Amino acid sequence: MSSNAELVGALTNPAVPAAAKRQIANTVATRLSIAAPAHKLLLLLADRDRLAVVPDLLAIYRERLMEHQQVVRAEVTTAAPLTADRVAQLNKQLAEITGRTVDMTTSVDPSIIGGVVTRIGGTVYDGSIATQLEKLREKLTL
Repeated sequence: MSSNAELVGALTNPAVPAAAKRQIANTVATRLSIAAPAHKLLLLLADRDRLAVVPDLLAIYRERLMEHQQVVRAEVTTAAPLTADRVAQLNKQLAEITGRTVDMTTSVDPSIIGGVVTRIGGTVYDGSIATQLEKLREKLTL
């Protein structure tokens, strides 16, 4: 849906009758050959004029599926790009720590000076030099 603004407009516009939305949803689901339960859900949402919640449902479904498959997302930030070997090593270490398969994304932020900042769910593991320097500064000013 998100790749076609015209489709999103038609399916979320309150001026378009629910019957028309159902027909559009049915056509799209048929063309994409989606699974029967998802097809029925899409038609149910169209009948109740609730197709605007499809992106939210998809996000929640993906989250639950990852939970079921014991997969955790990790966002890793470093001061310089990591080599492929280092990424694999870090991924292995995070998998050992969490006890789950890790879906890791990396980014570069030179402001952390060095070290690694890792976000797994709502937990942040900050091993950056910038944070260590800030903690040291606070201790010295007390």
